[in-house]
Amino acid sequence: MNRIISLSLVTTAVLFASETNTLETISVVETANSTIVKDVSSEQIKSADLAEALMKNVPSISIVRRSGIANDIILRGQKKDNINILLDDAKIYGACPNRMDPATSHVLTNNIESVKVIEGPYDVENFGTLSGLVKVETKEPTKDVHGEINLNAGSYGYRKASTTVSGGTDRFKLLVSASTEEGDQYKDGNGNDFYEQQVLKGMNAIPNAMNPMMPATNATYINPNQKAYEKQTVLTKGQFNINDDQEIKLSYTANRSDNVLYPTGTMDADYDDSNIYTVGYTARNLGDFSKQLDLDYYYSNVDHPMSTKLRNSGISNYMTAKYKTSIWGSKIKNSVEVADSLLTVGLDTSVRNWRGEMYRTNVSTSVVDMNSIPLASTDTTNKAVFSKIEKSFGKLDLEAGARYDYTDIDSTDNLKDDKKYVSLNANIFGIYNVDEKMKYFAGVGKSSRVPDARELYSRSYNTTLMRYIYGGNSDLDQTKNYEVDLGFDKTIGNFNIKPKLFYSVLKDYIYNTGVSNGTTFENIDAKIYGLDITGLYAITDNFSLDYGMAYQRGKKDEDVADKDLAEIPPLKANLALNYELEKAKYTAEVIAVDRWDSFDDSAREQELGGYAVVNLKYTNQLHKNIGLTLGLDNIFDKTYASTNTYQDITYATINSERVLFNDPGRYGYVNLKYSF
Repeated sequence: MNRIISLSLVTTAVLFASETNTLETISVVETANSTIVKDVSSEQIKSADLAEALMKNVPSISIVRRSGIANDIILRGQKKDNINILLDDAKIYGACPNRMDPATSHVLTNNIESVKVIEGPYDVENFGTLSGLVKVETKEPTKDVHGEINLNAGSYGYRKASTTVSGGTDRFKLLVSASTEEGDQYKDGNGNDFYEQQVLKGMNAIPNAMNPMMPATNATYINPNQKAYEKQTVLTKGQFNINDDQEIKLSYTANRSDNVLYPTGTMDADYDDSNIYTVGYTARNLGDFSKQLDLDYYYSNVDHPMSTKLRNSGISNYMTAKYKTSIWGSKIKNSVEVADSLLTVGLDTSVRNWRGEMYRTNVSTSVVDMNSIPLASTDTTNKAVFSKIEKSFGKLDLEAGARYDYTDIDSTDNLKDDKKYVSLNANIFGIYNVDEKMKYFAGVGKSSRVPDARELYSRSYNTTLMRYIYGGNSDLDQTKNYEVDLGFDKTIGNFNIKPKLFYSVLKDYIYNTGVSNGTTFENIDAKIYGLDITGLYAITDNFSLDYGMAYQRGKKDEDVADKDLAEIPPLKANLALNYELEKAKYTAEVIAVDRWDSFDDSAREQELGGYAVVNLKYTNQLHKNIGLTLGLDNIFDKTYASTNTYQDITYATINSERVLFNDPGRYGYVNLKYSF
């Protein structure tokens, strides 16, 4: 604690020496080292899947596709707890240890105003930002009465209806949004849906002969025409203005998903229910010691049972693994003007619980037999203090921050030790503004994240030993990321280019090495480095080109045969040519990915072919109240696979090789919006 206070005092003393006379809020990191996807609810209407929207708009993000919805993301070769995802500044964790319900799946694109992606360890306000931060902001209520109704239809039986209404007074504003949607199994470029791909890959309905209590590992669906998912959501937000300088905000988000198919795995989600509650109080201009004071509280929970009852292995008996997770958190932070700089200090705390059970159900008698508890109930309690300071020195803008974390992890598994972790993280980021059209930026930082309950305590069934063995490793240390970022932002006439380089040194990186001596996860040392380039070219008043590319490489420091790090996507390029005429907009988009030939074979990844997908989109405001969108994705019906088979996820296996599934083929959609 004394180290972080000393760091803040030293930084403040340096800033007092500056002769700058005016104070401005800089937000240095967000200005130079972030990507913002705007107007998500209006632009990303193909489906409700946020992961797909981010993949299309951010070159450094790739999709982990395992279903028709609820897909995951990789940011700069990192996913899971290595990147921090906030929904209106609230945390939500998926309950499924197999990543069927990542955080991005608990909010829908029709409710999202914008998404800000900050790359690197440049966040001290939130627990566990190791390599990146994804901040999702949902729609805000308005004073004037506004609303819209969207009707969406697409290929593979996709149907969606959503509505939003907002309005209020000078004192109180309220927003209510609701949606319902469903979709069938998508077909790949060869015209094969989930079931047909399962058959072609050699999956079958043979039960587990060694232990009938366990599901078959390669079972096809009982009903070849089973829907891929059904989903309903509600978002409510209220804002009460106490006076011009004080306000209270409340929100509630409900997500209900049913029978979500995961054809690459051995189970499907019976349902996936989540709730997110937030309460926030903001007070401005409280005096010399507070420019702005924020008090925030959130609570979220997820209920996620997955089973084999939709598979042929579940005709007489089916297995269910039911997991639940919840987290509550609170934060207080105060910003104050100090020597022409903005100093923010705060306290942050949270408690996450994760628990699960597994049982067998006899179909004919509906009798449930308890089998085991593969994940003990585990509480992860974090307490932290943080500080951040923003300052300008002429053309140089600087932001520096530090965070001290104390984390307890307590488990009901009395065979494994409870854990305690302490860390001090810090960063500094700067921009040198040469002029209005040219700036350089650079940053250096250290961040960390603790192991989760699955990595520490989980168990899995070994069919050879005919018993459960630990897949977790309670001796894991926390992962540390030491990173350097640099780049520039240059505008030449109508052309803008923004390249960024990064080099990340990962110490005690938590890596899935496969079951060996009773453990799956180990700490290794590794490096990830790369380059991404984004920009815009305004060709004419009507034509514009958005472009971006991202390249990463990951290497283990360990003395092993395969040095390649898993889940490091190959070179990816995003191009979008836009033509706007009056109220109409035409977009031709290309997403191109190189061959995935640098992969970790020891982690059961495999080589994937490169591909290029072309998408077309047309939007038009037909009337002041009526808008139309038409789209056609993958117009050439390309057959490709975007997601590799890293052993951190359970896949169906044929002859010791993990089953690889293809992405969607040609997909057409239409959206009709009525707004008032």
